[in-house]
Amino acid sequence: GCARDWDGLTCWPRATFGEVVKIPCPRFFEEFTSFLQRNCTQEEYWSEPFPPYTIACGFDEGSSKGPEDQKSYYSAFWRVYTAGYAASVTSLITALIVFAAFRKFHCTRNYIHMHLFVSFILRAVAVFTKDAVLFADETMDHCLMSTVACKAAVAFFQFSILANFFWLLIEGIYLQTLLLLTFVSNKKFVWWFVFTGWGAPTAVMFAWVLTRIHQQNTGCWDDDENGVVLWIIKGPILLTVLINFIIFINVIRILVHKLKSQEGGGSHSSHFVRLAKSTLLLIPLFGVHYIVFAFFPESTGLEARLYIELGLGSFQGFVVALLYCFSNAEVQTELKKQLCKWQYQEYLTFSHKHGALSRETSPVNYVTQLTLLDKISPKRRTSVLQDGVTTV
Repeated sequence: GCARDWDGLTCWPRATFGEVVKIPCPRFFEEFTSFLQRNCTQEEYWSEPFPPYTIACGFDEGSSKGPEDQKSYYSAFWRVYTAGYAASVTSLITALIVFAAFRKFHCTRNYIHMHLFVSFILRAVAVFTKDAVLFADETMDHCLMSTVACKAAVAFFQFSILANFFWLLIEGIYLQTLLLLTFVSNKKFVWWFVFTGWGAPTAVMFAWVLTRIHQQNTGCWDDDENGVVLWIIKGPILLTVLINFIIFINVIRILVHKLKSQEGGGSHSSHFVRLAKSTLLLIPLFGVHYIVFAFFPESTGLEARLYIELGLGSFQGFVVALLYCFSNAEVQTELKKQLCKWQYQEYLTFSHKHGALSRETSPVNYVTQLTLLDKISPKRRTSVLQDGVTTV
């Protein structure tokens, strides 16, 4: 029969002599409802796809982009999201250092922010790892690629996305807890938050990996999934987004009520409002788009997905660091104090060195040194003794 074949666009499975294989169009074509066919000929060679890709998959050479243009188009997206994730990682690591270096920022609120930062860093690292493992070699035969390394890279990528959404949920839950409870026991809640933020994604990934191994252990686990396997990942993410949306509505109601009744108090009210602004911006920015695309096939709105998930999504970490760290008034004040402290210390060090150098090179100090040397000079002591003997 005919061996498994990768034609540069689609993986064709192994077939027996005379068998006709029918597969859907690749997912990067907008028209995904049509099918392609190939026949395993008597000479055990694959026939050309029929109908051709240009016809079966809605690819019009006269109006659409050619293969080289498509490659250039996706390469441009690769450069955009690579720059976005690099900017996100740099800003998030800087924000982590700021929160860790200053003891004033060691509190439950910032601990949750730091875990969210780590989840976005993991997501960026997972994207770089997946690209390096799966797409570094353009001549790679994707039909034969089914290694442990590539499956681990895809699993790590899925875990990082799950962790992102769960920690966004934790941010929303913590905000609502602050608004509803006057006195919050930080130690009581922080461990539950950590357990939920990292434990739930781990449990979901464990179930997904086992299901892939026993029911759909094909390729690098990055192919289109069906049925239960698909919703093991998408279900929990959609659930977190829905819960966050409910929290979003409830927090708006609570804030309006507190601002009207003035129950929050001056400093506490301003603290709640600052935290609410950041969290309420994050919830719709990073969650609503997933609800829009969750119930549609992967091929639906492909260009919109690329712009939102790859283009804008790669800068999410940078926006998070900007909202929770760099635009925070407390952080800016503390950084200014530290900068002034460093400048003052440098000034004192410079003044001390300059003063010591001035004393060493002054004329008065030079004469004093000569006088001291003259007093303790052995020659002077000898001459004094000799004068004494002569006088006697």
